[in-house]
Amino acid sequence: MKTLLATLFSIVALTLQAADLKVVVIGQSVDLVAELRTGSPANVTISHVTNRGSGDANLLREAADADAIIGNPTLALVQAAKQLKWVQITSAGVKPYLYPELVESDVVMTNAQTLSSAAIADHGFAMLLALTRNLNHFIPDRTNETWKGGNYGMVELEGMTALVIGTGGIGSNVARRAKGFGMRVIGVDPEEFPPRQSFDRMVFPDRLDTVIPEADAIFVCAPHTADSEGMLGAAQFELMKRGSYFIALSRGKLYDMGALVKALDSQHLAGAGVDVTDPEPLPSGHPLWKFDNAVITPHVATQGLLGGKLRLEIYKDNIARFAAGERLRNVVDMRKEY
Repeated sequence: MKTLLATLFSIVALTLQAADLKVVVIGQSVDLVAELRTGSPANVTISHVTNRGSGDANLLREAADADAIIGNPTLALVQAAKQLKWVQITSAGVKPYLYPELVESDVVMTNAQTLSSAAIADHGFAMLLALTRNLNHFIPDRTNETWKGGNYGMVELEGMTALVIGTGGIGSNVARRAKGFGMRVIGVDPEEFPPRQSFDRMVFPDRLDTVIPEADAIFVCAPHTADSEGMLGAAQFELMKRGSYFIALSRGKLYDMGALVKALDSQHLAGAGVDVTDPEPLPSGHPLWKFDNAVITPHVATQGLLGGKLRLEIYKDNIARFAAGERLRNVVDMRKEY
């Protein structure tokens, strides 16, 4: 009897594995799709649609019998995909795509977490070093061909304390770089803490206010969730050490922009680097633009050579895993929002 059951289960598993699967790729380059098709399992058909508009008839038609979607789907697309089993989001952040139709379903969502973490961490330290070494003042002098000597109050990172809020892919990479600069590193994260070589100390978010005053540099690396939104408000900026630095790398809604402007205007902070803002894009005339000790970049920290290669790798690997009925990489807990 046990042998018969085992045989039946094997037949069912093989049947599922061999079933034809359709993967719709939206909003990606022709070259990337060509790479995905190369070496894909024989039972997988990859359909490419470049238009991501919710009203595009061709896209909705392609989605109707899709088993998986690679791209960032609209609600209309999700509703049209009646047999959807897997959706691969192209960014690390998933909050805009957490439709009730997905959250309450059996669809598996995966994201692009960690793919650009190294680039984002590099970007954060580029911002911090631009401020601590006063490069934000020297770089404009090149256009004027002006050589200005003097004491600019530059400081070194050695011996400083870095507070890393969010210790996932971005935060872990930030911490490794901080240790390389001789910094002490405190991490803040809601998850249980396995041994983390790059962190000297870990605390849960409910202890955030107790460690903010220790930080010489604060890195915002956490995902945007209902719990993390607004976690750095006016009270937290007031707790920051006078002369410290603020670096925002993940999502603009995690910190209070008005409080940041006030902290810079009062010279409570020595400087700030932001790749993410709220509102975004940062509009012309916004008060943050006026500070010469604010390094502002337009949400470009993810850019780099490594991320593209890793993105292709995980897409191909997940397609193969999906076709084989195996566990996918970078699975999102949609109820936790990351």
